[in-house]
Amino acid sequence: MALHLRGVFLPDETERDAWVVDGRLTFDRPGGDADTIASGGWIIPGLVDAHCHIGMSPNGFFPEHEDQAAMARLNLGAGALLLRDAGSPVDNRGVQQRDDLPRLIRAGRHIAAPRRYIRELGIEVEPENLVAEVEKQVAQGDGWIKLVGDWVDRGLGDLAPLWPDDVLAAAIGRAHELGARVAAHVFGEDALPGLIAAGIDSIEHGTGLDDDNIAAAAAAGAAVVPTLINIDNFPQIALGGEAKFPAYAAHMRALFASSRERIRTAYEAGVPFYTGTDAGGSLPHGLIRDEIRALVGAGIPQADVVAQASWRGREWLGLPGLVEGAPADLVVYAADPRRDLGTLYSPQRTVLRGAVVA
Repeated sequence: MALHLRGVFLPDETERDAWVVDGRLTFDRPGGDADTIASGGWIIPGLVDAHCHIGMSPNGFFPEHEDQAAMARLNLGAGALLLRDAGSPVDNRGVQQRDDLPRLIRAGRHIAAPRRYIRELGIEVEPENLVAEVEKQVAQGDGWIKLVGDWVDRGLGDLAPLWPDDVLAAAIGRAHELGARVAAHVFGEDALPGLIAAGIDSIEHGTGLDDDNIAAAAAAGAAVVPTLINIDNFPQIALGGEAKFPAYAAHMRALFASSRERIRTAYEAGVPFYTGTDAGGSLPHGLIRDEIRALVGAGIPQADVVAQASWRGREWLGLPGLVEGAPADLVVYAADPRRDLGTLYSPQRTVLRGAVVA
């Protein structure tokens, strides 16, 4: 039986009737009976967590499928129906085979230089082998790969780039030739010029986006996924590294202190941003609504944050919004979330792949 719903569809702001037939949305009344699942409210495409790690949690790595499914369900409960896995050390492709779990776009494993990232999390290669590893990870992902752009250099005692600029240009260029986009973990300022010049597609965290880097990112069309609720852990990270790397600790505190101002300035300069939580590292899954609140708290207009967290984020990752024939992945709220963030915590109805979520 078809499903029927009526409400105000965003971003069109049009109140209309729609039906779900064979998992897809139509605005043309089908023949036969239909089960009405919503008769009012505001209807938006499912939310997007564009930076999470399925198969990881603050308690470690979880290769078992049911553990990964439980993480995906936490996101589903928060209204996040589309996830971009920004690198995972475990095989989480099983999540993609489940119709009852959010859609998952994978980026393969992190690629880092030896001893320049979290142990066992990424694939470690010397710079001369970066292009070859990019080719391998493109084959493992779904149109994305993940580079580690900077991390603590033990010799310097502070954040520093992992890769020479010419190596970055060759690696990112090769990924683009193969039809993949590239995301890069980057905290500090110094790695950003090389990444941006090389054509990086997505800057993860981006706390080093000073004025020069913001101008370069805006000109190049690079996007940023700020993960503000994870950046809130920077003071604790600094405390843990202070005894061994005091300069790094001071740097992390300074990056945290300016993080809200920098993302707001980047937004005002026209740098596109998308919502991501970095769940799976120091944070549990299912926190996309908290990230939305944090971005609004940073001074970005609420309507733009909701748009990036829903239809614009889906478009960026290659999925349509609520248009004729699109997959029926949607959430119904009692109020317009662009004006009332509280409504995000009380969805009236969630539909994934055309099925009502219990």
